[in-house]
Amino acid sequence: MKQYFSLRIATVAAASALAISALVAFGTTAQTPATNSAPPANAAKAIFAGGCFWCVESDFDKVPGVISTTSGYTGGTVANPTYEQVSAKGSGHAEAVEIVYDPQKVTYERLVEYFWHTIDPTTKDRQFCDSGTPYRTAIFAQDAEQLKIAQASKAALEKTKPFKEPVVTEIVLATKFYPAEDYHQDYYLKNPVRYKYYRGGCGRDARLKELWGDKAGK
Repeated sequence: MKQYFSLRIATVAAASALAISALVAFGTTAQTPATNSAPPANAAKAIFAGGCFWCVESDFDKVPGVISTTSGYTGGTVANPTYEQVSAKGSGHAEAVEIVYDPQKVTYERLVEYFWHTIDPTTKDRQFCDSGTPYRTAIFAQDAEQLKIAQASKAALEKTKPFKEPVVTEIVLATKFYPAEDYHQDYYLKNPVRYKYYRGGCGRDARLKELWGDKAGK
């Protein structure tokens, strides 16, 4: 367990160093959070926390109808948190991903259903090899309608889940979402070898298969 947590810290440090080096080359050392182009008028947002946001971002980028994904922090009390503050487990924030999607192509109900199959909803304050409140699973509803849909989905899941353990994923109304540092955005694309080693070493997909069978990641 510890060796894989250390692996993530090492990969974060390496990515941060590379980002800073690149910025120095352009005459600045400031890190700028990732931004997305303006979404279409009919776009909607969803926020999910499923442990490592690199993995959540990678998973949701595969969904037809998803326009963009942004890794970030939410659910805590510290304004404009840094990765270091969040990973120190004192900010109250969870690593999360803000998803912009086209509701004419994919429904919120479908996104919630997909979310369940990409996480281990049976563990509190942990996902795979990452432990602590920053790695809790959560659905951060944007409004009362999303809250109702998510709660109904969780209730239905408790009746149909293919495992015995209870579902402990929290469902709450969203608070302010803070985009993570730029080097975290699209990490799986920028650092595919490191990402693959981290995800595989963490046992994420193996555990998902154990929990969900053929529904894992679908």
